[in-house]
Amino acid sequence: MSCRLSVNLNKIAVLRNSRGGREPDILQAARACLDAGAHGITVHPRPDARHARHDDVLALAGLTRDYGVEFNLEGNPFAQARDGYVGFLRLCELAHPAQATLVPDDDAQLTSDHGFDFTRDAAALQPLVARLKALGCRVSLFADAGSEVARAAAIGADRVELYTGPYAEAFAAGNAAAALPHYARTARQAVAAGMAVNAGHDLDQANLGAFLAAVPGVQEVSIGHALIAEALYAGLATTVSRYLAIVAGR
Repeated sequence: MSCRLSVNLNKIAVLRNSRGGREPDILQAARACLDAGAHGITVHPRPDARHARHDDVLALAGLTRDYGVEFNLEGNPFAQARDGYVGFLRLCELAHPAQATLVPDDDAQLTSDHGFDFTRDAAALQPLVARLKALGCRVSLFADAGSEVARAAAIGADRVELYTGPYAEAFAAGNAAAALPHYARTARQAVAAGMAVNAGHDLDQANLGAFLAAVPGVQEVSIGHALIAEALYAGLATTVSRYLAIVAGR
């Protein structure tokens, strides 16, 4: 099976929230991406609701079910519930995403910028992974290249999502060849431990093809910031089509 593309729509919600109201409409953006052939939709609702919100999650869950595609819900499972945020596991209970991607981001963090320390975090993650799998969610854990991904398999994770920010930085600096072997090695270790591999963060049309060619077994890429930025110039349908060509190896 070729790699699949899940479009992260957080940036659509950021633009909407900067002005208030309903525009741009995150559901309309999701329909445009799915009509163009995207394999799924991702959002990462944070406790401060600065982009995707509780109502977005529920609406997108329904829309993706209608389209028969996967909904990937990202979040920190340790973030405490508060006004306007019921907590990540409760959101999963309400939305029943196909995939729950657990990410260790702090409340005030601008964006996800590191994976779990599995040596430190495995014991705390294990019961949460079990709860999510009992809901029928496939569970993916955010992981750095070079991390102890076999520990993720040992606590029941189905996948790891490789954090590709450092690769994107290396690619931009002309040093991709130095970074890619670390990702390839980690991907092979994940597969050997019985998991599948996802990837995401700062991937774009320029660097995605080289990553997929060098890193074996990547099942899914989740791309938001770059795709939405590129779509400002080319349109969502055209941009999604271009990414689909890359993930298909064309």
